[in-house]
Amino acid sequence: MGTLSFMFPNSLLDGTCKIVALGDSKTRYNKQGSSCFDPLRSVNCTDQQQLCGLSWGVDKAKGRRGGTVSNLKAVVDVDKRVESYGSSDVEGNESGSYDAIVIGSGIGGLVAATQLAVKGAKVLVLEKYIIPGGSSGFYERDGYKFDVGSSVMFGFSDKGNLNLITQALAAVGRKLEVIPDPTTVHFHLPNDLSVRIHREYDDFIEELVSKFPHEKEGIIKFYSECWKIFNSLNSLELKSLEEPIYLFGQFFKKPLECLTLAYYLPQNAGSIARKYIRDPGLLSFIDAECFIVSTVNALQTPMINASMVLCDRHFGGINYPIGGVGEIAKSLAEGLDDHGSQILYRANVTSIILDNGKAVGVKLSDGRKLYAKTIVSNATRWDTFGKLLKAENLPKEEENFQKAYVKAPSFLSIHMGVKADVLPPDTDCHHFVLEDDWTNLEKPYGSIFLSIPTVLDSSLAPEGHHILHIFTTSSIEDWEGLSQKDYEVKKELVAESIISRLEKTLFPGLKSSIHFKEVGTPKTHRRYLARDSGTYGPMPRGTPKGLLGMPFNTTAIDGLYCVGDSCFPGQGVIAVAFSGVMCAHRVAADLGFEKKSDVLDSALLRLLGWLRTLA
Repeated sequence: MGTLSFMFPNSLLDGTCKIVALGDSKTRYNKQGSSCFDPLRSVNCTDQQQLCGLSWGVDKAKGRRGGTVSNLKAVVDVDKRVESYGSSDVEGNESGSYDAIVIGSGIGGLVAATQLAVKGAKVLVLEKYIIPGGSSGFYERDGYKFDVGSSVMFGFSDKGNLNLITQALAAVGRKLEVIPDPTTVHFHLPNDLSVRIHREYDDFIEELVSKFPHEKEGIIKFYSECWKIFNSLNSLELKSLEEPIYLFGQFFKKPLECLTLAYYLPQNAGSIARKYIRDPGLLSFIDAECFIVSTVNALQTPMINASMVLCDRHFGGINYPIGGVGEIAKSLAEGLDDHGSQILYRANVTSIILDNGKAVGVKLSDGRKLYAKTIVSNATRWDTFGKLLKAENLPKEEENFQKAYVKAPSFLSIHMGVKADVLPPDTDCHHFVLEDDWTNLEKPYGSIFLSIPTVLDSSLAPEGHHILHIFTTSSIEDWEGLSQKDYEVKKELVAESIISRLEKTLFPGLKSSIHFKEVGTPKTHRRYLARDSGTYGPMPRGTPKGLLGMPFNTTAIDGLYCVGDSCFPGQGVIAVAFSGVMCAHRVAADLGFEKKSDVLDSALLRLLGWLRTLA
């Protein structure tokens, strides 16, 4: 749970090209003369929509360097990129010398992998792309360094137990320099409601009370309840809730805190808010607070998840890594290598290999088979149990999960470079815009999230320019069945509408200041991040019982674990990092790197399974 995540850019390439296979260092050229290739597989591409992986080409977006531009983009040198961050070859043999194979190098997968490596396990991470990070990666264009996802980094402070990103980096001997963000987000809402989430908690409460003075008592009581949960979490050593020796140990050390968390486990933020608050405008504001955490309203957002984010922004604050969010994944990948494990790029996993019902390895798109004692999937639940494993053999607990949760929508993103003078000097880094009607909050394209990371780190853009990363919810169904021409036209029309809204609400003259623009859709997200339908993660079908229905890291398949936003506690950087820590602890116990009790394990896992049925 944490921030909205987003996608790699869409490459605007026309024509037909032959894409080279894994290991082929040659680059072929299409009929326009621009180069393209996908080192993951060899296919014939007849239009841009069919391209996958690493294809770059002619940018037809309209810039403002002197009118309409058609810039030939620089070709990504895959071999140099892979050499910088890792390998495209497996060290050793394929006979199962690894303790764990991790599918995907998102933050959840990298945290799980590095935590296991630190404990002494030999880990192989398989990444389809050429750099690590997934939704927390980066890409570079025309002197700009864009974050793939949001620039709001929770869990990245120097204190407490919920600074999980900081802890994960420290575990592998890494530390990043950061820039404190004085305002988590600036809300621009219906009825001219403007609220800044200040870094200092008292400043935030003072501002919110000034907007709703008649709800002062309710505001203080609601956010105080969030702090009660946060402080309980922050007092515990965070490991796997599926490991009984740890769980019982924490209970005996901190019984009150554990009971507090158990009490709130089945509750949602909206229900708690309504105990203290009556003003519909204030309740709608809390809906917006939760929406940027979970893409659903407060009544559907688990109270524990909301509390982690609504308090961490004040406890440790939001801190932006110098050089961009992608530096986190790069540092974790380097630390993994330093501890004797490996990340393999251009490694597209197509299936999980089972032997007598146990997960024992994976098969790559180039035909190679790799084996390990355990398999950890950082893919979504839908990709893991619908693509990597045969959907017709769906375990009962996964059936139950898919009955309780659906795929959340994806996003449309616009990465832009603009002239710096279009932004007022006191512009905040992050904005949430919902201009006219609260009912549009959860509708496609209804609300807009905007990150301007160059407000904090100007090195990410050419001198005299800023980065704007704009994203809004969008469903993949809205982009399918279109011809290539219609697809490109629709992208420009939707982007034009979104930019016009920001120009009217925040930055007059925004359109004329555009220096670079690239638009991505849910199809982009699906292609580059290998996420079913480009989904942001699981979303409850109805009103959930808090986190009660969320699965943990173990699965019904022996030897197979899941990590990331489809697992407890859900979406966002701080949540997937938590998932990674929990997964590593549970896997380490099963591999013999941590203490374990088979009898207690069996009893606890049965109890947790029964509790999920109550959801």
